[in-house]
Amino acid sequence: MAPTFDLTGKVAVVTGGSRGIGRAVAEGLADAGADVVVASRKLDACEAAARDITAATGRRAMAVACHVGRWADCDALVDAVYAEFGRCDVLVNNAGMSPLYDGLPSVTEELYDKVHAVNARGPFRLSALVGTRMAAGDGGSIVNVSTTGSLRPDTTDLPYAMAKAGLNALTLALAGAWAPKVRANVVLPGAFDTDIAKAWGAETKSQAARLNPMQRMGSPRDMVGVCVFLASDSASYVNGAQILVDGGLYRSL
Repeated sequence: MAPTFDLTGKVAVVTGGSRGIGRAVAEGLADAGADVVVASRKLDACEAAARDITAATGRRAMAVACHVGRWADCDALVDAVYAEFGRCDVLVNNAGMSPLYDGLPSVTEELYDKVHAVNARGPFRLSALVGTRMAAGDGGSIVNVSTTGSLRPDTTDLPYAMAKAGLNALTLALAGAWAPKVRANVVLPGAFDTDIAKAWGAETKSQAARLNPMQRMGSPRDMVGVCVFLASDSASYVNGAQILVDGGLYRSL
């Protein structure tokens, strides 16, 4: 019989899981049978998302406040997950940030360090801790959420693109760190209609849709299928892959 997308009995941790892509992916994993941990900076938002996920899917959903840019918060998140569930089978490093700035000289040291901490350093720490425990147990899957901008960086969000490029490199290294028990893959979304896109303005969003072969921006639900696939046994031979989820835009850039 063919492998399935069934995640019954699995535990999945999703950072940045209270809204946008993370929220959609967390619900998708729960829909596939996993118990989920919704981690984000604001506990009340995590709790609201966890309640909604449980109501929609019937799966256990745990809320944990975690700023992934802080080393100690990453350690505390992992401790909380293993104290509650005793395992973690899927880690989705989705949390990210891309603040606006006026030209490269205006980027402050504080902004640069904060962007790197959330987009690269946090996933490194969480993956190091969880991956080691996965390898000592039943194995698992690490899914990193990057961006197509890491492959074609632009000056308008360069610190973000640089940090996500580091996340791509991390993924390739992790693909061999604990193999064959632990797989690591990275998904690269293009322009998605999330909270980050609210700052773009209507014309920029309209242009992003027009330029895309699919004639629209991505929605958070568009990320669910690929993440559930990578988390499941159906992807048992997919390791170290970089998967574009951009509607085909990259082909025309």
